[in-house]
Amino acid sequence: MHAYLKSVGFSDISSRKDMEKILQDVIRNSDRRKVVEDEEHRLFVEISKEYAYECGLTVCGELDKEDHLHIDYCFPYYNGSNVTSQENLMVERHVDKLSYAGACDDNRVGITLIFYLMNTAEYLSEKARKTLRDPQISLTLSALSRKGTILLPLKKKREKKDGEEGWKEHNALITAAKNGDEEAMESLTMEEIDTYSTISRRIQKKDDVLTIVDSYFMPYGIECDQYSVMGDIVEYDTTINEYTDEKLHLITILCNDIYLDICINDKDLTGIPEVGRRFKGVAWLLGKINF
Repeated sequence: MHAYLKSVGFSDISSRKDMEKILQDVIRNSDRRKVVEDEEHRLFVEISKEYAYECGLTVCGELDKEDHLHIDYCFPYYNGSNVTSQENLMVERHVDKLSYAGACDDNRVGITLIFYLMNTAEYLSEKARKTLRDPQISLTLSALSRKGTILLPLKKKREKKDGEEGWKEHNALITAAKNGDEEAMESLTMEEIDTYSTISRRIQKKDDVLTIVDSYFMPYGIECDQYSVMGDIVEYDTTINEYTDEKLHLITILCNDIYLDICINDKDLTGIPEVGRRFKGVAWLLGKINF
């Protein structure tokens, strides 16, 4: 059973029998179905049901010649609301099943973002049409979290406009450095040295790290699509799983100039979320390619 089922409201599933019951409910009462021919000329089926606002379960499998569905796997999902990036995307199939991981180089984060692709059937369809090089294709990221904490906000000296301009200048430097600009490389190196000196000096004064760092986006653990994130809450709402009546929190954070929509179970969230406060937690990164 998927480790992040609890994030969309299925925290009390304790047996395979319980899981089978939910899978059959998804198949019988689905909201979306898509059938495509995969690379090996088999019929790939993707069936989704929404159990709360923009989140639910997706069942994937194969349809045989007698129209019998053979379930391969399922995963919980949460649809994001913002276009995250239009940078170059790479998609690669997982070894053990017909699912895909995506990667996106975004200068704002400073690392390659690796995510679990949610719309596999649509990807296979567009791949067959050979439209994947369309420059208009964008990416929407979202995340499910199993553990989160609400932190008080920081009093920032910079205005929002200055912060946005700072990110734009920083991104421009990274782009120039990637293209071989030595001056940009030197400027980025000096920025890192200044940041390191400031943090070291404040830690010696016994300042808390979370009062120095206002946001971060870092890989977490061994699996490549899990991240430790922290950012300012810019939007917040709640929803209820109609199947289990469990309360879910839908939190949008601004993290390293990226808007990320996060869904977390009320049982796993410590603190009271409000706009202006910060969210800190571990998240499984999901991605939807907007063809």
